[in-house]
Amino acid sequence: MGQDDLDKLRIGENYRGSSGPGRRRKKLVWGLSIVSAIVVIVIILAGTGRLLPAVPVSTAKVALTFPSRALTELNASGYVVAQRKAAVSSKATGRIRKLSVEEGKVVKAGDILAQLENEDLVATLEEGRANLRVAKAALTNAEAEMADATLNYNRNKSLKATGAVSDQAFDAAEARYKKALSSETQARFLIGRAEASLRLAEVNLEYSLIRAPFDGVILTKSADEGEIVAPFGASVNARAAVATMADLSSLMVEVDVSEASLEKVRLGQAVEVRLDAFPDDRFAGTVHMIVPTADRSKATVLTKIKFEKLDSRVLPEMSAKAAFLSRPLGPDEHKPFLGIPRSAVNAANGQKTVYRVNEARAHQLAVETGREWGDTVEVLSGIQDGDIVILKPGDQVRDGRRVKVPE
Repeated sequence: MGQDDLDKLRIGENYRGSSGPGRRRKKLVWGLSIVSAIVVIVIILAGTGRLLPAVPVSTAKVALTFPSRALTELNASGYVVAQRKAAVSSKATGRIRKLSVEEGKVVKAGDILAQLENEDLVATLEEGRANLRVAKAALTNAEAEMADATLNYNRNKSLKATGAVSDQAFDAAEARYKKALSSETQARFLIGRAEASLRLAEVNLEYSLIRAPFDGVILTKSADEGEIVAPFGASVNARAAVATMADLSSLMVEVDVSEASLEKVRLGQAVEVRLDAFPDDRFAGTVHMIVPTADRSKATVLTKIKFEKLDSRVLPEMSAKAAFLSRPLGPDEHKPFLGIPRSAVNAANGQKTVYRVNEARAHQLAVETGREWGDTVEVLSGIQDGDIVILKPGDQVRDGRRVKVPE
């Protein structure tokens, strides 16, 4: 680049005066404007508390809850237990010929669940019936002999009074009468023995039929056809029971209550039961029994809770949680509601508000509240399920103020 070109790039004298007093005044005005804007912004932010340090706060999560939660005095866990339950077994030893059970089958008291091989018992029963018929025939013969002997005795007795028969003939008639009387008595005793033998045969035959002891449902099947059953499982290869059954109308919840909390439990107290199998459902119940003994190993007392209304979905051995309530629930207190602690609600000038935490800042929102259960307030509008609200906000918490939520 030549000297001529460099001279063309130099600032002329006409342009050097632009950095004079006029331009400095413009810079000063712009600087003062920027400073003023910053000051205004700082004042506004300071007024809203945005420049202040974060305030430590306690929070609670807005969630659907049940009225029973606010009325709960004590919680305990346990299981659903059938109060009438039996392992049905045989009193006699034998091989199963027919099995009429399966899990879930509904049975009535007296229904045959299983039949053992019983040909010998049937034969013994028939023998007993035959012996009874023989005894009855013998009684008929003895009665006929008794009738004839009685007539002969009475006739000889009358003739003896007139001297028409000898003493020897009268004695023979009297002896025959006594012998016939004894034979008739013996025949009656033989009938009684035959009837007793027949009843024994019937009982032994009945032992070969395993029947349901009460109305209920089969829970488990413990044996199959062809297997041998014996009382108490006397043999290594023998089954002690053919099935387990329970009366589902006798279902109750059994929970262990700590000795230290036993004073909070009383007979007839309202209880709300929640089953792990149905977490969204609640079942009403009452304290049916406080078992009058403690478990020294766990320091607990067994408490039985009766369902007010049985549900067909409830099954034995389901795990359950029981909430002991301070009072029974009303008709309109069985559905969940959106609730928050009472300490989160602020009332001023007839308006109720809460502070919701969002992105580490407090935001004041107007809310409409409804019923109250203890320290829990129903929220009708203004916040939603899952929101985080500040408890006892105090004077330091304002709309927009940064807050510090504990981990």
